[in-house]
Amino acid sequence: MIARTYRIVALTAAAALLGTLMCTVGCKDKPKTPAPAVASQAVQASAVQAPVSEEPKVEKEVYVYDQKGRRDPFMSLIVELKDKPKIKKKANPVENFDVDEIKLIAIAWEKNNNYAMITLPDGKSYTVKKGMTLGLHGGRIEEITQHSVKITEQVKNYKGQMTTKETILKLRQEGE
Repeated sequence: MIARTYRIVALTAAAALLGTLMCTVGCKDKPKTPAPAVASQAVQASAVQAPVSEEPKVEKEVYVYDQKGRRDPFMSLIVELKDKPKIKKKANPVENFDVDEIKLIAIAWEKNNNYAMITLPDGKSYTVKKGMTLGLHGGRIEEITQHSVKITEQVKNYKGQMTTKETILKLRQEGE
C-alpha cells in the first residue's frame, strides 16, 4: 500500500517536471522581454514621427421604411371577421349554416337532374339541386356529380377583399 502511494507521488512529480520542461523548451524561439528602455524609446520615436491624424467622419445611415404597396408588418395575417353574416329570418334553412358545417349524405340522379341529400348541424336533412343557394355567404351549387357536390361562394380574404371560394362536399365511401 505504501509502495503504491510512493509510485503515484513519483509519477505526479515526473509529469510536473515534464510539463515544465516542455514549456521552457517550446519557448526558445520567442524572444525574452525587451529591455524597458529600448521599448520606451521606440514608442517615443513613433509618436514624434507620426503627425496627429484626424479621424475620418462617419456618416450615419438612416433607413426609411416606405410602405407604399406593402402591408403593415405589425398587422396580423389572420383577420377576424367583424361583420359575421347574420342568420336571415325568411331564408331557407340551408342558408343559415356555413358550407363547411354541412354534410353530404346521398346523391340521386335522373336523366336530366341530379339531387343531393345534405344534413345540417341541427340534424335536419334536405334535398338540394344544381343552382340552389346554400350557406351563410350565398354559395351556389355549381355541379352535382356521382361522388361530390361543388359549391361556389364569395367570401372576404385576410385583406378584406372579396374572393371566390370553392367547396367540394364529397360523398363518404363505405370504407371511410
